Amino acid sequence: MRVLSLIFMLSVNLLMISIAQSEPDRELVYRLKASVVKVHALTATGGHGVGSGVVVAQDTVATNCHVVANSSGISISKFGDSMSPVGMIADWKHDICLLKFKYLELPAAKLASAASLHYGDEVFSIGFPGGPPKPQTISGKVRALYAYDDSLVVRTDAAFIMGSSGSPTFNQAGELVSLSTFKSPGKHAYFYSVPVEWIQRLMQGEQVTSAAPTATPFWDLPLEQRPFWMQVVLPYQSGDWAMLETLARQWLTVQAESAEAYFYLASALHGQGQTGPAQQAYLRAVSLQPGHVDAWSGLAILAEQTQQPTLYSDAEQHIRQLDSQIWADVQRRMQQAQ
Repeated sequence: MRVLSLIFMLSVNLLMISIAQSEPDRELVYRLKASVVKVHALTATGGHGVGSGVVVAQDTVATNCHVVANSSGISISKFGDSMSPVGMIADWKHDICLLKFKYLELPAAKLASAASLHYGDEVFSIGFPGGPPKPQTISGKVRALYAYDDSLVVRTDAAFIMGSSGSPTFNQAGELVSLSTFKSPGKHAYFYSVPVEWIQRLMQGEQVTSAAPTATPFWDLPLEQRPFWMQVVLPYQSGDWAMLETLARQWLTVQAESAEAYFYLASALHGQGQTGPAQQAYLRAVSLQPGHVDAWSGLAILAEQTQQPTLYSDAEQHIRQLDSQIWADVQRRMQQAQ
């Protein structure tokens, strides 16, 4: 359906708008780079993997477990120096590993929480995408927050590539909120980071010496075992509205107050031409999460389609308040669809 193709393209374009808008303070970024390290992992066959990490406490670096899994040797590098850990604390399910060192003379990042974030908050990550010699900064905004295992997995539009795994994601105050960890498949990927709360829990764990995984990361499980917010991505992007509706309704049976589940249900119903139920689902999504710009955009498109000027005006007002550039793009793309 052309209308829902427009919604998806809006989501893609809003991502690019947000990236262009978010520019963290340069002096702050310079200070934070002192806490960011490159992580190296040697494989049994002589291969060399690269990831990113961040100092989270004295002599402690947090990174993703998949960066160091099954490695025969682990080290970090900073300012031209290299150092190997003396131990590790691993949470394989949540893909967080803490590398323990002796005499690691690097400052620790200040920890905040993923729970302190809101939709639309500006964030930035610092890491080594592609393995450059110096850390790079990637800016973006919070696009979604997903309740999972007593915390929130964060989706941002701060895109990353190989080498970025384990990159710290900071809020605009320079506080650590999450670690860049995984993305969805496909050209228009979604980018996810795991919450700092899981790092804080792991700090109380016991050291291990083996880099052999004891569990599969939750995001790498068979598709049907992954969280619903992962299962819905491909049906949404491909326009498989019947499948998307089924998944969204299943999601709501376990998280009845999920704004994200209502957004995907609304998109599925909208895509199948059920504009009345779709409108109610969109409205439920924005009542639960007023900063959900994708849901407001869906409402604006639906209101234009069904000739509801009052609803259209309300959606316009909210989108303008959230981001005036996004509203300009919504208008432009609706005009192109006519």
